[in-house]
Amino acid sequence: MTVTDQLSKVIDKTSRLIDLCAALQEENDLLKLENDSLKLSLESREIKKTELEEKLRVMTLARSLEGIQPTELGLSEKTLDIKQKITEFVREIDKCIVLLKK
Repeated sequence: MTVTDQLSKVIDKTSRLIDLCAALQEENDLLKLENDSLKLSLESREIKKTELEEKLRVMTLARSLEGIQPTELGLSEKTLDIKQKITEFVREIDKCIVLLKK
């Protein structure tokens, strides 16, 4: 085998390695994008979970304060939701009034 043949083989192998490297880099970039997307999705779900846990805590507290189960009163979850929102609005209004008095 001549030096020219050996050099040609080295060049071919180098070319294949460069192509493989480019393909792996492209795959790596795609995996990074997918990873970022999954992280955002997970973060969004964690926020939603926290919101739902807080809502459940408030509803449980409201029910325990009422001392009567909502089904006994004929109240639906939607009615409780509306009551909770009204209560939140009243609190916000009270805060605004306090700020206006200062």
